[in-house]
Amino acid sequence: MTGAMFTTLFQSICFLSLFLLIGFFLRAKVKAFQETFIPASVIGGFILLLLGPIGFGILPIPEEWIKIWSLIPGILIVPVVTATPLGLDLGGKNAAKKFKPAIPLFFIMFATYYLQNAIGFGTNKLFRSMGQDLYDTFGWELCIGYTGGHGTAGILGNMLNELNIPYWETAQGVAVTMATFGLVGGILIGMVLINWAARKGETAILKEPGDIPKDVKIGYERDVTKQGSIGRETTKSASMDTVTFHAAVIFLGCLIAYGILAVSKKYNIPGLKSISVWAYGILVMFIIWAIIKKLNLDFLIDSNVKGKITGSLTEFAVIGAVASLPLKTVFTYFVPIMVMVILGYIGTVGILMILCKRYLKVDWFEHMIATLGMSTGVFLTGLLLLKICDPDSESTALGNYSISFSIISAVTFALMPLVLNIILTKGPGTAFILTSGLTVVGIIATMISSKLLLKD
Repeated sequence: MTGAMFTTLFQSICFLSLFLLIGFFLRAKVKAFQETFIPASVIGGFILLLLGPIGFGILPIPEEWIKIWSLIPGILIVPVVTATPLGLDLGGKNAAKKFKPAIPLFFIMFATYYLQNAIGFGTNKLFRSMGQDLYDTFGWELCIGYTGGHGTAGILGNMLNELNIPYWETAQGVAVTMATFGLVGGILIGMVLINWAARKGETAILKEPGDIPKDVKIGYERDVTKQGSIGRETTKSASMDTVTFHAAVIFLGCLIAYGILAVSKKYNIPGLKSISVWAYGILVMFIIWAIIKKLNLDFLIDSNVKGKITGSLTEFAVIGAVASLPLKTVFTYFVPIMVMVILGYIGTVGILMILCKRYLKVDWFEHMIATLGMSTGVFLTGLLLLKICDPDSESTALGNYSISFSIISAVTFALMPLVLNIILTKGPGTAFILTSGLTVVGIIATMISSKLLLKD
């Protein structure tokens, strides 16, 4: 990379930073954004998209910048996903006893995720049978956008781009679109369900719908005494800053992952050469974390600090993905996208309401509403909805939800290359059959684990 190229990259990121701040300001001032809890990165990204050459062409943004923005999600998502196992705490030896509901809840999440897969691939097959020209992976964006969120759209772009598949930008754009529908719709549906459950007496704690704290809506806390901390200072700045230390561990995992992929490609190792770098990253980080724990150095890792690093990277990944969204191409698939959106809402809410109410014996609604937030947005969306109906974390939902989410994240990320391989080699029809089968497996596993672990 020449100095000029690096300067262009830096300038494009600086420009994204401006619109991140604009999004933050608008979130704090515009009530509609507050009520729907749209993140600043999404707000700023869409404004930049509309003002730039893809939209109304008001801002003379260089085409090179837009190309960089489209690539940023696929690059930044590598350290974000690689960091997932670092600091992972599943509760130790007594976790199964302490968090028994987390096991059936994990299978409920599993079934919901693969139902979204099946709905997406089913939509693909439906519209293909009606004569519409859809690319092979169309439909996969439903689960990637709904359960994964805007940041995970970069994973799809990364995987397809690594395989030199020409429609990777379109697929990434559709995933961003699905993530936006999922986030906003999931929160609105969640609020309706919370109000309904409170009136019907289905909530364990909340007796009537509570107000959402103002600071959550506007996006900042004015009272310094109430502001939280980003985490423990596990290292001393005289040697290395704590944030830098955590970032270095994450980037080390990425380095090893890129090295494994490079060796696999150099020696043309079947199967291994086609695996995405972030998938190697997860495996490598599991090993690094195991070594750190074996050496009794786990006190150096704080999950909150790690989360702030990956959170910052995700913000830039999201605004980059949104700002470079190929609007014209995405609108080509407007009708199948809307069908997926509606079926995605119905399927997600339906399976969660049925399975949670029937197979989670305690605090079923609190578990369900948190999982709904996660299955249409991100982990924090689930926490937000849970906090509304359980503001003081009196129910058992928070611990079970956190553990189940940690496991489902690792499992679904690990299985994504398999699903992609099925799509590209066997077609979306076979992918529909596979993911429908995995949905059934998740439902059966929910029933069995609930019966064995949650006896009355």
